[in-house]
Amino acid sequence: MAMSTSGVMGLAGRYDLPSSSTPRAADLVLDGAPLPLTGTLRVYTCGITPYDVTHLGHAAAFIWSDLLASLARVLEIKTVTSRNVTDVDDVLTAAAERHHRHYDELAVTQEFLFDRDMKDLCIARPDATPHARAHVTQVIQLTDALTRLDRAYERAGTVFFRAPADLDLGGLSEAEALEAFAEFGDRAEDGREAPWDVPLWKPSPEEHPAWPSPWGWGRPAWHVECAAMASTVFGANVDLLVGGADLAFPHHAYQAAISEAASGVAPFARRQLHVGTVRYQGSKMAKSTGNLVLVRDLLGQVPGAVIRLLLLNRRWSESWEYDDAALAAAARSLEDLHAAAGRTASSGRDAVLAALLDDLDVPAAMAIALEEGGEAARLLADVLKV
Repeated sequence: MAMSTSGVMGLAGRYDLPSSSTPRAADLVLDGAPLPLTGTLRVYTCGITPYDVTHLGHAAAFIWSDLLASLARVLEIKTVTSRNVTDVDDVLTAAAERHHRHYDELAVTQEFLFDRDMKDLCIARPDATPHARAHVTQVIQLTDALTRLDRAYERAGTVFFRAPADLDLGGLSEAEALEAFAEFGDRAEDGREAPWDVPLWKPSPEEHPAWPSPWGWGRPAWHVECAAMASTVFGANVDLLVGGADLAFPHHAYQAAISEAASGVAPFARRQLHVGTVRYQGSKMAKSTGNLVLVRDLLGQVPGAVIRLLLLNRRWSESWEYDDAALAAAARSLEDLHAAAGRTASSGRDAVLAALLDDLDVPAAMAIALEEGGEAARLLADVLKV
């Protein structure tokens, strides 16, 4: 290697980059808005409340989050991922009572079963898995900060977050938003100054877990748990906030509002990815109704790659109906993709990546991969992890 006149090794002081290609920002577009990927992509995915087994609607959000990380890997963009476990929650306590088990035991058991399902679906373990139980101190600190900023107030042991006037209702009308409140068990409590204010800290009855706080013994509320866990992992904001469509309001709206009020940094998330609802037999798949297709049952019928393609080969925001025909169609599509990957063609890679960067358009990428075959199909199979 020649010595430059400056005495630095290299040709005239010029150096090679680690990558063989010229680096560029990855021009990802989500929901019509650009999200250039540079440096590190920070993804916070709302995880599970570990009181029951994983159903297909749950798995959809986790698989789309995994696709984002997989696409970033191919684009040589570093990704840091976090998926929480809400192991302090009233629904967990109620489920433990029904099953005559301690809530901690039930949570640990269900988290183990969930992790097994994620592994069989080839979903990578997140870099961080914060647990609500391990972040009670951070919840108390966050609640105290909001109180000092006059963004929260205490009434009879319950601390309420004072909702901002411009609260994001997730595209819902006020009536629909209040219905969503009720669906998630949030009802107007004595002392609440305004209907949009929500609890941050609640007193605990004897059968519920409790911790000491400046407002008495109690437990964290739901939205502030995620705000505390995300800020502990990432700081004041994230690049992507991922979850099911039903989390847009109230959960993600309040998680963002709480974080922004405490930190002064807005927006909390550069983009939010709310994955479309999976329906079954005419209604939304939900644990509360028992209207479920369990991931473990499907894994007894088909490989995990078929389930991944079932969930990914559609627009991420699309709500859709599951039936046996959809599962069979996914199996055929996987066979077609593998057959196309066996061809020798070398064109189409850039077109596949362009489709994926354009709002994660997997159906368009699939059409290109099947037509071009070869490297294009192999690339798509790699990104989709099928």
